Amino acid sequence: MLAKFRSLPWRYLAGLVWLSTIWPGPHALRAEDAPLHSAVEAARKTHEESQLQSLKTQLEQKVAQDPRDAASYLDLARVNAYLADVYEMKKDKKPEAAAVDQAIEMVQRAIQLNDQSAGAHSLLADLYGRKIGLGTAMFTGPKFGPKAKAENAKAMALDEKNPVVWASLGRQYLMAPKMFGGDVSKAIESFQKSLSLDAAQDETWVWLAKAFAKLGDKDKARDAIQHALSLNPNSPWIKSSAASLDK
Repeated sequence: MLAKFRSLPWRYLAGLVWLSTIWPGPHALRAEDAPLHSAVEAARKTHEESQLQSLKTQLEQKVAQDPRDAASYLDLARVNAYLADVYEMKKDKKPEAAAVDQAIEMVQRAIQLNDQSAGAHSLLADLYGRKIGLGTAMFTGPKFGPKAKAENAKAMALDEKNPVVWASLGRQYLMAPKMFGGDVSKAIESFQKSLSLDAAQDETWVWLAKAFAKLGDKDKARDAIQHALSLNPNSPWIKSSAASLDK
């Protein structure tokens, strides 16, 4: 009954790096950029393709005008990741893979400009994890698995009190095979730590539900999903996850 819920692919991973992302130093988010940054977060909640494409165009223009705008590169990475989610839901793998590659390129540029952002390293870790799912795991796992682990380690070293960092670490434990460090109990602990720091993360509640489902604890999985729905009732992914839990 929980098979479909357990097998959900690496969708929406990048969506966890939202307004709580911290940009210390000279590349911090500027006041004039706040409305566009907020629009990216709004698009995360609905995954409306036309809105995401519009934001992508605006952000591409911004980084073309200012190639040292690290915050805009990060937002552009997020938008590409959300577009990958849209293509995944459509089962259109080719543009999904292209969007993930674009997201990786953009977040790498952001990190080149500011390597002190824990959120950016966590996003890159999640994107590397997603690359594993887009290919043949026996080949992509050894290539991208260590990269994801390294980025999560960098993020944790930078900000161990960042909820985004703990959520990303949880996904690492949840998705990795046991022989490569996978541990469902540690995943649950990481998600719970993340939510103790910020209980308003709708997608982290989904990942917690997914972890409980993998353990076979259906009641706790349903409870976590209800938390997610109460925070973001319009999310197509959360709705799909909730429906999968009952099958």
